[in-house]
Amino acid sequence: MYVTRDDMVQAFGELECIKLTDRKYTGDMDDEVLSGALARASAEIDSYLVGRYPVPWPDTPGVLVGRCCDMARYFLCGAGTQVTEQIRERYEDAVRYLERVADGRHELGRTSDGQVVQQTSSGARFQSSGRAFDRNATGGGAF
Repeated sequence: MYVTRDDMVQAFGELECIKLTDRKYTGDMDDEVLSGALARASAEIDSYLVGRYPVPWPDTPGVLVGRCCDMARYFLCGAGTQVTEQIRERYEDAVRYLERVADGRHELGRTSDGQVVQQTSSGARFQSSGRAFDRNATGGGAF
C-alpha cells in the first residue's frame, strides 16, 4: 500500500479518520476498514501506473501519498458518511493526475524500470550586476 494509517491521520486528522471508519460506533478508528480502503486506492493507482512503471513500488514516490489518501477517503464514504463536494473533487483530481502520468504527460521522477531519476546540477543561473539607479546615481531624487 502507498499510504499508512499515520499518513491518513496526518492528512485528515484523527477525528475525521474515526468518523470515516467507525462502522461499529466504538469511538475508535477501525484499522480493518481503513486498510481495505487503502488497499483499494493503492490497487487503483497501480492500475494507472502498470503500463509505465513496475508496480507495486518498493518505496512510494511522495507525490502518490497525497493522491492515495484522497482516493481512500473517497472510498470510505458511503457507510454513514456522505461524500462532500470537496472529497469528490479531490478524488477526481487524483484520478486525472494518474491519467496524465499514465499518458506520459507527468512524470513521477522515476525511470521506466522504477529507478529514481537523478537531479542534474545544470540549469540557468542569474546574477545581478547591482542596481542601475540608486540614490547616489540620481543625486537622491527621481530620475
